[in-house]
Amino acid sequence: MSFMKGDLLSRTRRLVKGLAKAEPVWLKAMEQAPPATFLRAENKLVPISLPEDVYIKKFFQKYPESKHEDAIKISGFDPPPARIYGWRVLELKEQGVSEEEAVAVADMEYRVEKKAKKKAYSRLKQIARLQGKKPPPNPYPSAIKEIQAEERKYVRDRFYNRDILKIVEKLKEERKAEMQDRRGGGGGGW
Repeated sequence: MSFMKGDLLSRTRRLVKGLAKAEPVWLKAMEQAPPATFLRAENKLVPISLPEDVYIKKFFQKYPESKHEDAIKISGFDPPPARIYGWRVLELKEQGVSEEEAVAVADMEYRVEKKAKKKAYSRLKQIARLQGKKPPPNPYPSAIKEIQAEERKYVRDRFYNRDILKIVEKLKEERKAEMQDRRGGGGGGW
């Protein structure tokens, strides 16, 4: 569609010239004072890549569950574990450590940190039980568990909300009537 290329002014001119559109009221005014045009150096957008991106991809290949468990908190200030992993590998490489060793060290540090978080939360739960209190919410929840916690009340509604139970009963009755129609009405044709 070559007639659609260009800015608004040139496209409208072509459409009016080709009698595909009536001349708009604003065309003459826009021709006298055309809008500013900005030239682009290139039409292609170059993706932004950071030095640690290679190691972040390796991290997610090694720990695919981390995409869901260690989700990025948009409103948080702490970087995601994958980025910390990438930064650590780069830091170790700058210190002269080989890439394989740097990846192994960063990998070990990630696993140790994850294990320490789990251990700290289990200790918090244990202390709460000893004190006879309700255990605190997990300070390091996975994204999946957070979503499930939000949806839990709606799942429970399914079984206890009277309006929803009425709808379910109607659907069951309709399905039962439909099954009876199939059995009773379809038997005589063969």
